[in-house]
Amino acid sequence: MKESVSGCPLEEAMRVLGGRWRIVLVYYLLDGPMRFSDLRRAMPNISQRMLTLDLRGLEEAGVVQRRVLPGIPPGTEYSLTEEGLRLRGLVDLLGEIGERIGQRTRAQQDFCPAA
Repeated sequence: MKESVSGCPLEEAMRVLGGRWRIVLVYYLLDGPMRFSDLRRAMPNISQRMLTLDLRGLEEAGVVQRRVLPGIPPGTEYSLTEEGLRLRGLVDLLGEIGERIGQRTRAQQDFCPAA
C-alpha cells in the first residue's frame, strides 16, 4: 500500500478507504460476516480481481479480517474488525449525504428534462 505523503490523518483514511468499492464493502460487512461469493452477489459490478484486491487492502489496514472455513472446497468469510466497526457512523453519514444528492439530482432532472 502507498505511504502517506503529507502525514495528514485524512490522507491516511482516504488511502485505506478511498476508491470505488472499499467503503461499499464496509457497508455490507456492517451487517455481519459474509462469504466471498456473497459479496460478489451483493456487488455484481465489481470484478473478482478488484474484490480480492480491495479485501486484501482492507485486511492489511486492519479494517477487515479473513477467516478460512473448513470444507471441500474451503470457503472464505470476511468480517469487520473492531476498527472496521467504528466506521458505522461514517458509512451512515455518507449514506445520508448520498441520498440527499440523489434527491436533488432527481429533482433537477424532473425540472429540466433532457432535450
